[in-house]
Amino acid sequence: MGFSDVTRIWLRGKDRRTRPLRVVALALVAALVASACSGDGDSSVLAEPDAEPAGIGSRGETLVAAPSVPTGPMDDDVAAVLDHIVAAWMDNEEPDPERIAELGRSGDPRIGWIMADLILVRPRGHQTISGLRDAFETLTGATIDPPRTWASATDHLIAWDLASNDEYLDWKQRIYTQLEPLWEPFFEDADADVDWRQVAWGGVFLDDRVDGHGTNCERTCIPSLDDPAVVTGVDGDWLRDDRIVFGVVVEGEARAYPRHILEAHEMVNDDLGGRRIGLPYCSLCGSAQAYITDDVPEGIETPVLRTSGLLTRSNKVMFDLVTNSLFDTFTGRAITGPLHDKEFSLTQIPVITSTWGDWKAEHPNTSIVAHDGGVGLAYPLAPLAERDRNGPIFAVGDVDPRLEVMEPVLGATNADGVAVAFPVEAARAALDAGETIEFEGLVVVGEGSGIRAELADGTRLATHQAFWFAWSQFNPDTLVWS
Repeated sequence: MGFSDVTRIWLRGKDRRTRPLRVVALALVAALVASACSGDGDSSVLAEPDAEPAGIGSRGETLVAAPSVPTGPMDDDVAAVLDHIVAAWMDNEEPDPERIAELGRSGDPRIGWIMADLILVRPRGHQTISGLRDAFETLTGATIDPPRTWASATDHLIAWDLASNDEYLDWKQRIYTQLEPLWEPFFEDADADVDWRQVAWGGVFLDDRVDGHGTNCERTCIPSLDDPAVVTGVDGDWLRDDRIVFGVVVEGEARAYPRHILEAHEMVNDDLGGRRIGLPYCSLCGSAQAYITDDVPEGIETPVLRTSGLLTRSNKVMFDLVTNSLFDTFTGRAITGPLHDKEFSLTQIPVITSTWGDWKAEHPNTSIVAHDGGVGLAYPLAPLAERDRNGPIFAVGDVDPRLEVMEPVLGATNADGVAVAFPVEAARAALDAGETIEFEGLVVVGEGSGIRAELADGTRLATHQAFWFAWSQFNPDTLVWS
């Protein structure tokens, strides 16, 4: 999601919420840039802890072994303490530090999920973070990195796959819908296919604008860009040839979407090749994807994709404005709402990450989004600066050590359903050297200065680039070409 200071200035608007909540959003984003399941039975029964460390965190820290956890319902005294803390949070008051310390002595590490949520969405000015951090360490045995208290704690929780209490979703719903009431329908869907433990606030609110041609949100959001103005490749000389674009081809019509424009909007709804497409860009995981949105069953209106303001393991969670259905952005699968009830998934198409010069050389008839997007904005060329220099700024859990967490890979799935990752720099160098890349039934070819994958028979696959941590967490069994 990665909401930049420049973008925040563009999108400043009148807030429908209370001023304290708006201040919370801006304070949290600034801080981030700077730096379910349950059991039954007797709550006195403890599960045995793991003997080995839980893995490696996104910043290279060792994640300690999972703690022992009780089974059964939450203790009434612990629930009363949480009631006190949540009530204080909702009233914008300071909770009693001793009550926070009681959580650390509760003996129920499952409440670590609720503690992490409270750390993430804390009201500005509250001095509860150090208390919650100390209580979390006492409760779980983890050592938490103070500059990244929430991310460090949540990395442990995800790596442990620690069970949550039966009451967890109720607590989370209270906390999150106080922050953004428009998330209520997502929580109210009893059939939702969502692991709410891993869902986090991304620092902005839901984009509910009906008209995506404008830029201003009524409160802080990342506004999609609908039907952007485009120019021919010849008139695209406003963009330097070495700048990165995301290239898409539909029914023979090619278009380039400059990365720096998508870093501001993170979502485009457009017409290309006679089809309606949606192009979400998760800047946090380096992943631009494209979906055909008018390929829907009879009786379903064409989805209009928007940014929800929620994340799951540092990947944006998008939703359909028409039906209010959440989607898994990485797969295009509806996970809540009417579209989930219909088991609906968007049809994905390839996206090529290339320099503008190489893209237009390969596609001389390409169009490109106009310099102002058709909405009169002056987009900075590097709005995110070096935000990702030290790794993910949100929690991702334990990482796969086979590659560096932020290394770009091309992800593909072969005809047998096996996921494969191709490190982009190495693959591109091999192709430039005249080598052939064939691996696990997949063939990698160049397009522009980017790469894509196809089957051995030439069938073009819906591939896209992503940072390694993102591809590997959604495809934990992926093979890696080298």
